[in-house]
Amino acid sequence: MNKRWTIDKIREFVEKNSESKLLTTEYHGFSQKLLFKCACGNNFEKPFKKFKDNHQRKCEVCQPPKQSR
Repeated sequence: MNKRWTIDKIREFVEKNSESKLLTTEYHGFSQKLLFKCACGNNFEKPFKKFKDNHQRKCEVCQPPKQSR
Protein backbone atom coordinates (compact mmCIF):
# COMPACT_ATOMS: atom_id res chain seq x y z
CA MET A 1 0.00 0.00 0.00
CA ASN A 2 1.32 3.41 -0.96
CA LYS A 3 1.56 5.77 2.01
CA ARG A 4 0.06 9.18 1.36
CA TRP A 5 2.03 11.92 3.08
CA THR A 6 0.21 14.99 4.34
CA ILE A 7 1.81 18.10 5.78
CA ASP A 8 0.77 16.95 9.29
CA LYS A 9 2.35 13.49 8.84
CA ILE A 10 5.52 15.08 7.47
CA ARG A 11 5.69 17.50 10.43
CA GLU A 12 5.27 14.57 12.83
CA PHE A 13 8.03 12.59 11.03
CA VAL A 14 10.40 15.59 11.18
CA GLU A 15 9.77 16.16 14.90
CA LYS A 16 10.36 12.48 15.77
CA ASN A 17 13.38 11.84 13.51
CA SER A 18 15.46 15.02 13.51
CA GLU A 19 16.39 18.14 15.40
CA SER A 20 15.12 20.27 12.52
CA LYS A 21 11.72 21.95 12.34
CA LEU A 22 9.37 22.05 9.35
CA LEU A 23 8.45 25.61 8.32
CA THR A 24 6.44 24.82 5.16
CA THR A 25 2.67 24.84 5.71
CA GLU A 26 1.45 23.11 2.52
CA TYR A 27 2.55 19.92 0.75
CA HIS A 28 1.94 19.45 -2.99
CA GLY A 29 3.94 16.32 -3.80
CA PHE A 30 7.24 14.51 -3.48
CA SER A 31 9.19 16.81 -5.82
CA GLN A 32 8.31 19.98 -3.88
CA LYS A 33 11.14 21.47 -1.82
CA LEU A 34 10.12 21.99 1.78
CA LEU A 35 11.54 24.69 4.05
CA PHE A 36 13.15 23.50 7.28
CA LYS A 37 14.90 25.22 10.19
CA CYS A 38 18.03 23.43 11.38
CA ALA A 39 18.86 23.10 15.09
CA CYS A 40 21.66 25.68 14.54
CA GLY A 41 19.10 28.25 13.33
CA ASN A 42 19.80 28.15 9.58
CA ASN A 43 16.93 27.61 7.14
CA PHE A 44 17.34 25.09 4.33
CA GLU A 45 15.25 23.55 1.56
CA LYS A 46 15.05 19.86 0.65
CA PRO A 47 12.49 17.63 -1.02
CA PHE A 48 10.89 15.41 1.64
CA LYS A 49 12.12 12.26 -0.15
CA LYS A 50 15.78 13.31 0.34
CA PHE A 51 15.09 14.34 3.93
CA LYS A 52 13.41 11.00 4.70
CA ASP A 53 15.28 8.44 2.57
CA ASN A 54 18.78 9.95 2.34
CA HIS A 55 18.95 11.21 5.94
CA GLN A 56 19.72 14.76 4.79
CA ARG A 57 18.18 16.24 7.92
CA LYS A 58 20.42 19.22 8.63
CA CYS A 59 21.50 22.39 6.83
CA GLU A 60 24.57 22.44 4.56
CA VAL A 61 26.67 23.94 7.38
CA CYS A 62 25.91 21.16 9.89
CA GLN A 63 25.80 18.36 7.30
CA PRO A 64 27.94 19.28 4.26
CA PRO A 65 27.04 17.62 0.95
CA LYS A 66 28.89 14.39 0.26
CA GLN A 67 31.77 14.51 -2.24
CA SER A 68 30.97 13.03 -5.65
CA ARG A 69 32.86 9.95 -6.63
